[in-house]
Amino acid sequence: MKIYTKTGDKGETGLFGGARVSKASERVSAYGDIDELNSVLGVVRAHDGDPWLDARLGEIQHDLFAVGAELAKNPDKDVELGIPVVADADVKRLEDAIDTLDRDLAPLKMFVLPGGTKAASFLHVARTTCRRAERALVTLAAHEPVRGELVRYVNRLSDLLFIMARHSNHRANLPDVPWEGRAASKKA
Repeated sequence: MKIYTKTGDKGETGLFGGARVSKASERVSAYGDIDELNSVLGVVRAHDGDPWLDARLGEIQHDLFAVGAELAKNPDKDVELGIPVVADADVKRLEDAIDTLDRDLAPLKMFVLPGGTKAASFLHVARTTCRRAERALVTLAAHEPVRGELVRYVNRLSDLLFIMARHSNHRANLPDVPWEGRAASKKA
């Protein structure tokens, strides 16, 4: 099978269930942002050798593939994808991971800047990509049906990615990079 189909040459793409939509549609934007987030998580996995983190990120990548597939369905048709959908149990799994990592960290008493280890820096990129995906989901949900579990999952995932970034620095014995404001940065 060839990778190119030429069916998108006029700015449209097909959804599962047969509908053709503009590649600029809110639906395509939402699942494109999810796909981008999944790719960034692959970069994180390539830069951090922690087995626990790698396993969690692997689970999340599979979840995000399911989220993207669900978003790529024609909302006007009941299309069976043949894969498990993200559910509240998956949101709970993210919350449990947040709680596990947060126990090792000092309480946060300041704003932090992205930085530290390579993995932490990439986790911050993933976090901001996740927030964009969340905004795209909320925008889509204002006009078309989107299951609430998807929005909750992506919201909680951005929190987890933040904690993972902090934890990556913690494992490397690096402090969080504090935001000191404009006055402090002008002194340097």
